[in-house]
Amino acid sequence: MEYLQGVIIGFGYAGVGGAIFAESGLFFGAFLPGDSLLFTVGLLASQEHFNIAILWAIVVTMAILGDNVGYMFGKMVGKRIFTKEDSFFFRKSHVLKAQTFYEAHGKKAIVMARFVPIIRTFAPIVAGVAHMEYHTFFAFNVIGGVLWGTLLLFSGYFVGQYVPNAGHYLEWIIIAIILLSILPIAIEYYRVRKK
Repeated sequence: MEYLQGVIIGFGYAGVGGAIFAESGLFFGAFLPGDSLLFTVGLLASQEHFNIAILWAIVVTMAILGDNVGYMFGKMVGKRIFTKEDSFFFRKSHVLKAQTFYEAHGKKAIVMARFVPIIRTFAPIVAGVAHMEYHTFFAFNVIGGVLWGTLLLFSGYFVGQYVPNAGHYLEWIIIAIILLSILPIAIEYYRVRKK
């Protein structure tokens, strides 16, 4: 786990910002570990490897910008995206899941999707395809970006501040975050299979 911390510290603010931007709106970003990354850098900030205020500003800004790129891409490509063939970076099933999520939750999906891996990458694209009004999208995008970035970063930060030797348990914490992140997808999959 020290190796992982060393890699994150080595990539620094630019690496964290780039990962959050990619996961928020680029196809290949769907495979990046956004939730666990945010928690981990928050914890590292509590150990003074990062400045938490700078991290927060970068994370929120990159999350909002990434979603904007996804939205613009969806608006530009339109419904052709549903006929695109699967490739290494693109899975049509991910877009269809995001569409189902979007249809089930409406505008709130832009906020809620932030907390669901893979869906968070494709929800802004689907919003663009659906031609959601841009000012509406942008408002929900900002709310989602601020909530997601703040909750996960500061959760890691406060665990690092108040749990003795929290860094020693980081591996288990990351596994728990990943399991909690995929829980909504697993529940939805179960519901669909049951129907």
